[in-house]
Amino acid sequence: MRLITRLRNLVAFYTILLLVGVLSPSWAGDLRHGKTIAQRWCAACHVVVPEQSAAWADAPSFSDIARRRADKEALARFLIDPHPPMPDMHLSRQEIDDIVSYIRSLDPRPAPSSDPEEKDTLGPKRG
Repeated sequence: MRLITRLRNLVAFYTILLLVGVLSPSWAGDLRHGKTIAQRWCAACHVVVPEQSAAWADAPSFSDIARRRADKEALARFLIDPHPPMPDMHLSRQEIDDIVSYIRSLDPRPAPSSDPEEKDTLGPKRG
């Protein structure tokens, strides 16, 4: 009897894990969709693709943002809580993940190590 109860609990547990994995939104954004969103909503101020000729001078290009090596969570937080003069575009979490994936794809350098000492470099440069 105990064995049956235990097996039933294990099956329920693994079923829940499977459903959570399948139904939860992916952290890996769709970079092609991110590029499309960026060209539609961000290109007025930022250079979002290398072939773009002009943008607002005070806004960093997406390539510059990518070279700052901010992690996914830092970039997402930045887009979730925009700051003036950047408008709130009311992006969904999936759209934010897609844009973040696109931005991170623009850094031509190898991926950084997972060194816990590495600092978040998204913030404004000072000095």
